[in-house]
Formats: sequence, C-alpha cells, structure tokens
Amino acid sequence: MIVTVASYKGGVGKTTTAIHLACYLQRKAQTLLIDGDPNRSALEWNARGTTGGSPLPFKVIDANQTLRYSRDPQFKHVVLDTEARPEANDLASIADNCDLLVLPSTPDAMALHALMLTVDALRTANVEHFRVLLTVIPPAPNHDGAVAQAWLKSEGVPVLKSGIRRFMAFQKAALDGVPVYQARDRRAGDAWSDYERAGKEIAK
Repeated sequence: MIVTVASYKGGVGKTTTAIHLACYLQRKAQTLLIDGDPNRSALEWNARGTTGGSPLPFKVIDANQTLRYSRDPQFKHVVLDTEARPEANDLASIADNCDLLVLPSTPDAMALHALMLTVDALRTANVEHFRVLLTVIPPAPNHDGAVAQAWLKSEGVPVLKSGIRRFMAFQKAALDGVPVYQARDRRAGDAWSDYERAGKEIAK
C-alpha cells in the first residue's frame, strides 16, 4: 500500500501523521517512509531517535534515494511525506502515484480554508482516492473537531471518522525522535490510540 500525506498548510501535523501511519503499517508489514519535504522533518525526527539509541521502527529515506529502494521487495507499504503547499499539478501527480492520499487538517477556520483549496484542486483533477484526517483537535468540552467533521461531511468531503486529539505527548515524541507510544508522557497511550484508529480505517 502506498499512502501519501499532503497539505497546503503547515502546522497541521503532516509529518507527525506520516510517521505514525508508517508506525501502524509497520506492524502489518515492512514499511518505508520517504521524506519528500525540503525541511527533512521526518529524517530529523528519526536522527534524534538514532542518537538516543531508539530510532523509528521503519526505514526512513530522503526522496532522492527513492529509485534505490523502489524495487526492494521487502517493503510492502510506503508512506510519502510531501512538501508543504504543493502546486495543483504536483498534487495531481502525487495522487496519481499512490493508493490513498491523506490530507491532515486542524479544525480551525484558516486550516479548513486551505484544506478546501486542496480538495478543489483534487476534484478538478478528478482525484477521488483521498481522505481528510482532522488533527490537533482541542480536548473536551471544546467541540471544534465535531463541528469541523460535520461541516466537511456536509460539503461532501471524505473525512475519516477517527481524529487525532491534541496531546503534549506528540511534541515530546518529536523531541526525542521516537513514536508517540514511546514518549515519556502519561497520555502517550491515548495519543497512539488515535493513530491506531485512523490506521485501521486507512488500511481496511
């Protein structure tokens, strides 16, 4: 399975999503994560973990190494972390080369506006194999996540039932270069369970 994670807006958990979907898929079969973002966020995340003796549980490569690993039969799943704010033509090409395009978005108005620009570009290109994943959802009693999900459904946007709640554990995991389930935080298990649910929806 080839999963691509893309977004027109930064700060929506694109790399966090790519890493944790790769963590989920790795538990099913060997997974390769390709870091196609010029910021090299996934590679740096992995490097921090390697320094601490606990790298990510899957292979992480630079996009320039894709050709070298593309024919390796050991990798049954591939996750691509893309450059932020791709051009419309690039977005269509990216979608054409994956099984599913995942669009993370926070539930605030600015992020949803950027998301709809992405959705419009995909619809123009007749791309249908995409799903929105709401991320950084504020905790209860805030209802922004539920409101955003209902609004997206009313607009005919395919949105995952699962959402990723806002947890400090994700920041700690990024700093230590580990998956969130290894983060030194009492809510690490809850944070990981959100991505487990999303992974199950995506992989089914």
